[in-house]
Amino acid sequence: MDIITTREYCLTKAKTEESLPFDDQTLVLKVAGKMFAIIALDGEPCIALKCDPELAVTLRETYPAVLPGYHLNKTHWNTVLLNDTIPDATLQEWIDHSYELVKAALPKKVRETLESNE
Repeated sequence: MDIITTREYCLTKAKTEESLPFDDQTLVLKVAGKMFAIIALDGEPCIALKCDPELAVTLRETYPAVLPGYHLNKTHWNTVLLNDTIPDATLQEWIDHSYELVKAALPKKVRETLESNE
């Protein structure tokens, strides 16, 4: 997936908002104000995704395009190079996983609001 397709897929997730809070080259996607994806708009195309810590290590060991989260907590974040070595369906699963992890950590009342509006 390229940057545009990746961004468009992220925006299909319920109540997703996008912004450029750091600079004009770092797109942040959030649910209820919490980041679940960060897309670099300059340099090598990549996306940072939140990930279960054990799965994060497995993915890094399995896929050369998956690296520890750049400038992020490397236990909970992976950076995935968008270089066409990861099948689109697999990358979409990882985006879904990141979104669900962030959503699950939200307060119950916020989660219920999101789920009632999906």
